[in-house]
Amino acid sequence: MRVTLDNPASAPQPLSPYYSQVARVEQADGSALLFLSGQIAEGATLAEQTRGVFETIAALLKAQGATLADVVNIRTYLTDISRLEEYGTVRRQFLTRTPPTSMTFEATRLFRPEALVEVEVVAAVPAR
Repeated sequence: MRVTLDNPASAPQPLSPYYSQVARVEQADGSALLFLSGQIAEGATLAEQTRGVFETIAALLKAQGATLADVVNIRTYLTDISRLEEYGTVRRQFLTRTPPTSMTFEATRLFRPEALVEVEVVAAVPAR
């Protein structure tokens, strides 16, 4: 097993120098698990932020040879759980296949005060 930490140049850079955005865990058969750090995005509305988050996640996955279809687990942190359906409407535009396993939490504060949503994912990438 080999672990590689990465901040791909082709994706938006992390908001802080204290973490890596992707941990790639190579398996013996050539497949890999990708663990993405929580992502937030700019925007005035929850829909705008959610769209930005999933665009960033897609770019990080692409840099690792994966797509949103490879996502097997997703964790979402919302500052207002009553807006779950609003978030879900945008999420379904990006995760169009069978939904991955999922957890959603309400958080009183996120990394940035203006952030309304933060999302982290795990993806399983088949052998190349």
